[in-house]
Amino acid sequence: MEPILSIRDLVKVYGKETRALNGITLDFNPGEFIVVIGPSGAGKSTFIRCINRLLDPTEGEIVFDGQHMEKIKGRKLREKRSKIGMIFQHYNLVSRTNVIKNVLHGQLSNTPLYKSLLGLYSHEDKQEAVELLKKVGLEDQMYKRADALSGGQMQRVGICRALLQRPKILLADEPIASLDPVSSNIVMQQLHSISMEKQLTCVVNLHQVDYAKKYASRIIGIKKGTVVFDGSPSQLTDSIVQEIYEGKETQMRHQNENEITSSFATEDRQITGAER
Repeated sequence: MEPILSIRDLVKVYGKETRALNGITLDFNPGEFIVVIGPSGAGKSTFIRCINRLLDPTEGEIVFDGQHMEKIKGRKLREKRSKIGMIFQHYNLVSRTNVIKNVLHGQLSNTPLYKSLLGLYSHEDKQEAVELLKKVGLEDQMYKRADALSGGQMQRVGICRALLQRPKILLADEPIASLDPVSSNIVMQQLHSISMEKQLTCVVNLHQVDYAKKYASRIIGIKKGTVVFDGSPSQLTDSIVQEIYEGKETQMRHQNENEITSSFATEDRQITGAER
């Protein structure tokens, strides 16, 4: 099987000597649901943003769908980037615009400017936007302004917008970091089930090891810009987790508290039928 994404000796240096990434080499195959874990400052966000060239790598190769991402620019880069869906921690929605229009923004790169300004999206795009919103349980919120939604709902709109790009790979940079445990579970469930259904490769940065173990087909641990673990959830032992977070024990304690809160919140949701 040919990897959809191959990364070789990826280095990112900020300023003169801050090495955020220190020679990362990885292959990602079609249909994998990969979770990247590691403490704050480990290089997770830098890694994911180098893939789609939101950040320019200092050294190394990023080959996506047969194309060297680190070598292209201009129109060619925009074309390739349109096949990489991106989900952000802080949603990046247009707050005054309604939900369906925010989802349709996923097709901006394929829509002439005058048409997008007039809202003249194709019938196919509109139909797919509605179907995606139904899938994530937001069909009733379609014409609400984005800023009237909860954080979890906004993130699900962000997922729909990324999917409307019809991407070949999905990147998600800390998509549940700003959410409560109930919303986090909903967002991760939706992201996972849609990725599996569409056979999409998905790379997700997370702090929460419990979510990584629950949803990932493969987990990558990054520490100080270096890959220190690459394996299945069952191979990620407590001692390996402690090694990844060594020196960041307060983050580990906070994560463990979140795990406990998450399990209680999930039980509460089953009883009360929480947020749609």
